Amino acid sequence: MLTSLFSPDSVAVIGASRTPGKLGYAVLKNIIDCGFRGSVYPVNPAAREILGLRCYPDIASIGERIDLAIIMIPASHVLKAVSDCAQKGVKAVVVISAGFRETGHDGLVAEKEMARIANKNNMALLGPNCLGLINTKTPLNASFAGSMPLRGNISLMSQSGALCTAILDMSFEKRLGFSSFVSLGNKAQLNEVDLLDYWSSDPDTKVALAYLEGISDGERFIRVARAFTRKKPLIAIKAGVTNAGSRAVSSHTGSLAGSEQAYEAAFKQAGVIRAESVADLFDMASLLVSQPLPENDQVAIITNAGGPGIMATDAIERAGLTLANLSQETMRRLAARLPRAASVINPVDVLGDALADRYRLALDALIEDKNVGAIIVILTPQIMTQAEETARVIASRSKNRSKTILACFMGKPHVEAGIEILNNNGVPNYTVPERAVISLKAMVYQKKRQERPTHRITRVKIPRKPVEEVFNEARKRGQLEIGEAGAQRVMKACGIPTPASRLCRTPEEAVKFAEKIGYPVVLKIASPDILHKTDIGGVKIGVTGSQEVRDSFDLLVLRTLRYMPDVEIWGCMVQKQVEGGIETILGMNRDPQFGPLMMFGLGGIYVEALKDVAFRIAPLSRHDARQMIEEIQSSRLLYGVRGRPRSDLDALEGAMVRISQLVTDFPEIVELDINPLVIFPEGEGVTGLDMRMVITGQ
Repeated sequence: MLTSLFSPDSVAVIGASRTPGKLGYAVLKNIIDCGFRGSVYPVNPAAREILGLRCYPDIASIGERIDLAIIMIPASHVLKAVSDCAQKGVKAVVVISAGFRETGHDGLVAEKEMARIANKNNMALLGPNCLGLINTKTPLNASFAGSMPLRGNISLMSQSGALCTAILDMSFEKRLGFSSFVSLGNKAQLNEVDLLDYWSSDPDTKVALAYLEGISDGERFIRVARAFTRKKPLIAIKAGVTNAGSRAVSSHTGSLAGSEQAYEAAFKQAGVIRAESVADLFDMASLLVSQPLPENDQVAIITNAGGPGIMATDAIERAGLTLANLSQETMRRLAARLPRAASVINPVDVLGDALADRYRLALDALIEDKNVGAIIVILTPQIMTQAEETARVIASRSKNRSKTILACFMGKPHVEAGIEILNNNGVPNYTVPERAVISLKAMVYQKKRQERPTHRITRVKIPRKPVEEVFNEARKRGQLEIGEAGAQRVMKACGIPTPASRLCRTPEEAVKFAEKIGYPVVLKIASPDILHKTDIGGVKIGVTGSQEVRDSFDLLVLRTLRYMPDVEIWGCMVQKQVEGGIETILGMNRDPQFGPLMMFGLGGIYVEALKDVAFRIAPLSRHDARQMIEEIQSSRLLYGVRGRPRSDLDALEGAMVRISQLVTDFPEIVELDINPLVIFPEGEGVTGLDMRMVITGQ
């Protein structure tokens, strides 16, 4: 279906115009001027001929088959035009016209009808409210962009048409070539996932770029992007991730989770390289499309100035890359051929008076060093510096493609000619070392992504009946927050151990149960109206005798009524006190685009204070769970430090996977926290001490 969109044999331009400056004129002229080799049919009932082509009153009057139709007419006439295209058997439509969902309810209704017609007739629909698309291979410029991009192997999609034109304009300076340029517009039918799916098998797409403001189907995006990035890099800018407005949340996870966390988690799981700016997008794309992926993360630096070499070294460490340890043979070779004052220990300083031959000696030595995965060549303009000759040396060495090579020619007029040589030979140049290292980090990320084995999610069976019973009981009482007693039943259904506990209605009942399970015990106020018991002093730990149980019971009830006089109190939960272990938190908040957003971090009362947490989208594989554990800064505590035993990470991973399956199987769970989830030393498992959960009304 998308082949007709990108490589049509015939194009109809509905709304073609004879008037220069009008949209219908510009798009038609772009199609003609770009060298499109197929048939072009202008459609305008008020004209007989436009730009030397016969004009038709409507698409039905065209006697030939039409693969692609471009629509640029007032919004009120677009639905009929789309319907006419469907009746004609057109395979793909681009609706450039605006005036749909961005204008309000009526526009949204029209847009949905447009998509319905396209879906019913198996017709691809791009837009509405878009710039159009460009394919340099066909070639086809079915857009109102000011020019045709250079031909290359990068495909770009953008939800901002204006950004498309800006990137296109900037690409000429970088000598960056594109295969496809697509403006998504309102995404009535085709969206970013459809394009990724198509580009994954497109031989002309080596790297994909995306500017995204929203994702239509989060679960499908992760699945398709994960498959895409195993073969090709996907670099994305995600705009609009800050929480501009407030939202009602009651769980720890909900208060910490947001759009930013959901996208960050989804991108990590899908292997998407995230760019923070258009400059990063260009920097990363230039390197990924032109250079081989590095064999390892060890970076060597050649420089003719100490300061930039130090800057590059600092940037490498901050990026989590490694400054390469040069082999003894490499250092002996450099010492024998470079001046005595030169540094042969990475960074290799060839000194300020270095000519091109000195750069060549250093570069040849580093290329042959097996410890080196990538080389950054820094040049600052001195009076004797040979920028052009040095650029030719770098370009010639880069052609053997045995090492990833980046250039950092710092300056402007004195190095411009050298930079031009680098750009023309596929060696990306960066104005400062930090930008080079950011791009190199993306290369290493992609290398690891492609080498990482496929981690399949093994489905864990969660029994439905006991979970549904808890939910139904709560709904019958008119409650959407599951009380602690019900939450304990849910945890047990998930196979997560919990301490012996019981909801006790009276002090006497509490004493009887405490003596049955043994001291010490914990008492917690039980009420459907209280979200965080510790906030009102509703928890008493270390209770060791029958009288203390009675006193604690009465005290918790009294405190609760003092703070919340009208609250409903069920009694107190009496629970066997658990000693030892490390407290963690495991939670979920349901994201509107990606679904269940899992959180893991340090537990107890510190989770919101320290915010040392990691996020992923459920369901989790064990690999996802282990990554979450390793991602938090306090993970060293779990691996054992200062004589403390290693925690039972296998049991922790299992609990994370089981809860992720629970929230996947039961989409009515809106929020969930197990806080704390205590993890014991290796071989001793985990225990969930406190769990709260919010469900939907149906």
